[in-house]
Amino acid sequence: MTEWTWEYEGYHPAAERLRESLCTLGNGYFATRGAVPESRAGVVHYPGTYAAGCYNRLESRVAGRQVVNEDLVNLPNWLPLRFRCRPVGGPWGPWFSPDTRAFLDHRHVLDLRRATLTRTFRYRDDAGVLGVEQTRLVHMRDPHLAALRTVFTAEDWSGEIEVESALDGGVINGNVHRYRSLEHRHLTRVQTGAEGPRTVWLRCRTSASDIAIAMAARTVVTGLRLPPPKPQYARHRVVHRLVLPVVAGRAVGVEKTVALHTSRDTAIADPLEAAVGRASGAPDFSTLLESHVAAWERLWRRVEVRVPGEAGRILRLHLFHVLQTLSPHTADLDVGVPARGLHGEAYRGHVFWDELFVLPYLNLHFPEVSRALLTYRYRRLPQACRAAAAAGRAGAMYPWQSGSDGREEAQELHLNPRSGRWLPDRSRLQHHVGSAVAYNVWRYCEATGDTEFLHTKGAEMLLQIARFWADTAVHDPESGRYRIRGVVGPDEYHDGYPDSSRPGLDDNTYTNVTAAWVIARALDLVRRLPAWRREELFEHMCLDRDELPGWEEVSRRLRVPCHQGVISQFDGYGDLAELDWDGYRARYDSIRRLDRILEAEGDSVNRYKASKQADVLMLGHLFPPTELRWLFRRLGYAMDDDLWRGTVDYYLRRTSHGSILSELVHGWVLARVRRAEAWQYLHEALESDVADVQGGTTGEGIHLGAMAGTLDLVQRCLTGLETREDALWLDPVPLPALSEYGFSLRYRGHWGISLRHHSGRLELGVPDSEESPVRVVLADRAVTIAPGETCTLRLPRG
Repeated sequence: MTEWTWEYEGYHPAAERLRESLCTLGNGYFATRGAVPESRAGVVHYPGTYAAGCYNRLESRVAGRQVVNEDLVNLPNWLPLRFRCRPVGGPWGPWFSPDTRAFLDHRHVLDLRRATLTRTFRYRDDAGVLGVEQTRLVHMRDPHLAALRTVFTAEDWSGEIEVESALDGGVINGNVHRYRSLEHRHLTRVQTGAEGPRTVWLRCRTSASDIAIAMAARTVVTGLRLPPPKPQYARHRVVHRLVLPVVAGRAVGVEKTVALHTSRDTAIADPLEAAVGRASGAPDFSTLLESHVAAWERLWRRVEVRVPGEAGRILRLHLFHVLQTLSPHTADLDVGVPARGLHGEAYRGHVFWDELFVLPYLNLHFPEVSRALLTYRYRRLPQACRAAAAAGRAGAMYPWQSGSDGREEAQELHLNPRSGRWLPDRSRLQHHVGSAVAYNVWRYCEATGDTEFLHTKGAEMLLQIARFWADTAVHDPESGRYRIRGVVGPDEYHDGYPDSSRPGLDDNTYTNVTAAWVIARALDLVRRLPAWRREELFEHMCLDRDELPGWEEVSRRLRVPCHQGVISQFDGYGDLAELDWDGYRARYDSIRRLDRILEAEGDSVNRYKASKQADVLMLGHLFPPTELRWLFRRLGYAMDDDLWRGTVDYYLRRTSHGSILSELVHGWVLARVRRAEAWQYLHEALESDVADVQGGTTGEGIHLGAMAGTLDLVQRCLTGLETREDALWLDPVPLPALSEYGFSLRYRGHWGISLRHHSGRLELGVPDSEESPVRVVLADRAVTIAPGETCTLRLPRG
């Protein structure tokens, strides 16, 4: 392996699902898992293709109830290419299958720099030894194209190879085993046909959302002059069949070029016409590869990250998958941040709060993509306002899970695979997702200076979310505080009090503190808006300025519960029982999903001081120490280092890390509190998908928030980087395991500011341009760097 490649030697069926996820290729418009082309979906393989924002809704009967789920749709499979051999004078052998043939050698190479997946293998059958090399790409310059090149070399025999290249519309959503009892056939009205001698096509529609999908495939032979292949038709499939004469030692190639369009696309009249035209007119594989690599080269220049060793290799892989899911092409789409990328079907392709971990990174590299992702939320603001009204609240209540139109997509029942029981799902009570949307609006505008967005779409979202929190908070005469009741925090394990039929918890600290921050930022924005825009906005929102004093009071009087000298996760947390952590670790291989273990035992995690992931500690991830102290002081509470360190210690001992985001947050917080312990958690965060630490979940899709979060860890946590007051604020933390790093970022009009940390020095370079100088503020000094200049700063020890 090199710093730019990931290699998989041998063929290991048990690891195929993981490899397929990690070898997914995409371009922000669509992506295809790294399944071998001759495979069909089953226990070992899952060749899925997904287009961003292509959802469909199906109704299923579960546990005696009718439930409706919306899914990111598995599109027709464009990969199928199978082959078989026949020696001169002999019969045809069986169709090749990796699961029935012993390989002489087998290797996959994922080339991150070129964004290609190359598979090489050799095997022996009755004809002799055949060598095969397959290279695929999902084009980054033209987001509607993909291509697969297969080169055959008969090593010690001559004869024929029969090849079938197909488009297959007979697919289902079957990537996630625990969804197996749900309805899963999303495609209907499948039709196939041919256009000209070399191009076949397939079109279909989603059953409920009625999205038209069209694929066209052109298959050509290289190295031989043969008549055009003849199309053959089967149910839901169209096939190009070719017979290739082969001579020992001479290579012959087959190039398959595919185009994908849907009725969600702009600037087309008909998806089928567009797909056929694009596939038929596409250049050959070599030319496509050249323009594809050039497009990726431009991307890599904009997101350069330099970290030595294995950590750097993994960070580059994470960046690769972030760019494949959220590329510059995403800026033209109406899509959000899918929590599992475009890499699988876990979480049904929904949009959660993961953008909280993704946008801070994108803001400083692809702000146009961040703006588009926030615009996805803005377009669904009316739906969020309707949801709040239906709940008897003012403002906007964003859904915990969002899909096509912004309604709540969180399931009402979820399956515990350990017990086999379907249980009530209360995750829709995680209303803190609205604070995540507001947080991203504010941080995006701080990083980019995009006042146009802040004063228009951003202002509407921020004020409606603040309005929701101000109306949700209830005054408690006894304490004189405001309380938010019946919610679920980021922890997710606790969705109610022990033995209580009332769902939700009261005064979740994370929810209350972030709500206070949102309201404070909204009030700050109202004061900063030009008078004419403020009046226009109030009129548009039917917002009475008499509401604002109430907002101010709520933002200063929300309750933060405490117990035993630490901040409570929620009211009553201190009254819960302690868990026998050592006992459970001794009895189970992994206790990450402690909720499932306890439920299968007839118990409930609601009874214990046990968290799935960071909850209170998330505040240390979102807010630098000075801002967190300011927030608590504004609420009327003292926050000092002793209180925060004690709180960190307390929850470190009571967290099972059932979410991959958890180690990231804990490592981030510890980097600022106890650096010696931070690397253990940061290393886990880096390895989480590569090593599939959750035991099978990565095969259902990568964890995009965690991947982007590790990149942001270098960008903002290690540097202490903040973008505020028209300056870059830096407060680096020395972390021995990551003591050397460098990256470039885009800040305001500067497209390539370089930052490098090494040997106790911080080196910043501003590219030559007509833009203004960049102001950089450290704890003990401030410097101004003019365009074309580089500044080296020696950092104080410790």
